[in-house]
Amino acid sequence: MDWKPDRKTKTPIYKQLAIYIENGIDDGTFPPDKPLPSERGLAKELGINRSTVIAAYDELESNGLIERNRGSGTTISKDIWGMTKKRIPSWNRYIEAGSFLPNLPVTQRIHKEMAEHKLINLASGELSQDLFPLTSLREITANRSFIGSLGYDHPQGNAILRETLTNHVNQFRGIKTDSSAILVTSGAQQALHLVVQCLLKPGDAVAIEDPSYHYNLPVFKSAGIKTYFLKVGKHGINPEDITSLYKRHRIKMIFLSPVFQNPTGTLLNLDKRKQVLEISSEYGIPIVEDDPYSLTSFNGEKMQTLKSLDRNGNVLYISSLTKIVASGLRIGWIIGPKAVIERLSDAKQQVDFGHASYSQWVANDFLESNDFHYHIKNLVKQLESRRNQIVFSLQTFLKDEVDFTLPNGGIHIWCRVNKKVNDIQLLEESIKRGVIFVPGSTMGSEKGFVRFTFSREKEESIHKGIKRFADALYAVLH
Repeated sequence: MDWKPDRKTKTPIYKQLAIYIENGIDDGTFPPDKPLPSERGLAKELGINRSTVIAAYDELESNGLIERNRGSGTTISKDIWGMTKKRIPSWNRYIEAGSFLPNLPVTQRIHKEMAEHKLINLASGELSQDLFPLTSLREITANRSFIGSLGYDHPQGNAILRETLTNHVNQFRGIKTDSSAILVTSGAQQALHLVVQCLLKPGDAVAIEDPSYHYNLPVFKSAGIKTYFLKVGKHGINPEDITSLYKRHRIKMIFLSPVFQNPTGTLLNLDKRKQVLEISSEYGIPIVEDDPYSLTSFNGEKMQTLKSLDRNGNVLYISSLTKIVASGLRIGWIIGPKAVIERLSDAKQQVDFGHASYSQWVANDFLESNDFHYHIKNLVKQLESRRNQIVFSLQTFLKDEVDFTLPNGGIHIWCRVNKKVNDIQLLEESIKRGVIFVPGSTMGSEKGFVRFTFSREKEESIHKGIKRFADALYAVLH
C-alpha cells in the first residue's frame, strides 16, 4: 500500500488510514472484487499497531463502506450507494467527541497492568489487604443489626453518619463543624469532581501543586479549566507564589494537600499554612484542601489541617476513609459552607441519588467503635515500618542513583533519578522484571522522578521490588 502515516498532524493515524482507504474506494485504488489486506498484515506493512488498523476498519464499516466476513476477510461493500445496508454507529467518533477526557495513556497502562498481571505493586495508592481492619468490619456486618433504610437516603448522606463524622473531624482533625455542613461522597475523587463541575466554569483559572496527584487528573481539562502551578519544594509550596498567580491570572480557586502531600510526602509548616489562609482571605480565593493522610503521622504529632485553622469559611475540606480504612468502602466527605454543600449535594443526587446506605452504616459503626482507635495506631506503626524498609532498600540498591526526602507520614516516597533516563522506557523495563511504579512525568512538570507507594506491599516484597527496579534502571542506563 502506497501510504504512510503523518505523525506530525493532530489527526489520529486510524482516521488518516480510513480516509485514505475511503478515497481509494472512490477512485478505484481498492476495487470491489478484491479483499482489503488483513488487519495483521496491513499493520505489519505500514509499521503501525494492529489496533490502529482495527479502528480504521471499524470507521469504514460504520460508514457502510466495507464488510467484514469470517473466512472471506474484509471486502468493499457491494451496496455502498444502496439503501439495504445496515449501518452501525462509528463509536470511535463518539469516544473522541466526548467532553469527559480519558486518563493519560501511561496511567491507563499502569491500571491495566495492575489489574491483569501479578506484579510487585509500588504504584497503587491504597492499603494492602492485611492493613484493612477486616476482623472489625466482619464483626459489624455479622453481629450488628442494620438499622438504616434500603431506600434513598438523605441527599447529603445518612444523618447518623454525618453526625459521627462531625465528632470524628473534631476529635481527630481539630475541625469544628456540624452535620448540615457535610456531604458524604463516593470517596475523595467524587468530591473533587463535584467541586470542579459545580463551582467553576470553562475558562476559569485555578492553582494546583506541581508535582501533585491533581496534576495527573484530566478533570480540570475536561471542564475547560486553566491550571497554573505552585512549585512544591522540600517544605511544600511558597505561599507568595499564590499571590503572584492571582495577580497574573486571577485564579479562582487553590487546590492544596498541605499534610504529607501526594507524591512528595512534604508537610507545609504551620507558619506557611497560616500565610496561605491570610492570602486566601485577602483576595477572597477559596481553598480546596485534600487531606487523605493527616492521621498517619509517624512521630505521633497531631496535624493541624488548613480547615482546623480556618476562621472565615474559606476552605472546602475533602477527606475519606480510602487511605486509612478501606478503599472499597467508598466513603468520602466534603465540609464547607452550607450553601455550597447544598449545591454539591443537588449535583450528586443528579448523578447517583445519594450514597449507598449499607456502606454508610458500616463506616458509621466502625468510626464509633474503639476498634477505629486501635486500627489507626496499628496502621501508623505498619506504615512506618514499610517506610523504613523502602528507605533501606533504596539505600542498598540505589545509593548513588536516586535522591529522596524522608516522608514522616502518608504512603508515598518521591525519588529523583540522578541520571537522565526515559521514564516510560524505565517503566516498561520494570514491568518486564515484575515491578510497577508511577513515573514522575504523570504527576509533575519536571523530568527524572518516580513515585513509589509503600502501603501496598509487605516489607519482603518492597525489598524485592526495589531490587527489580534497580536492575531495570541499570539496564536502561547501560
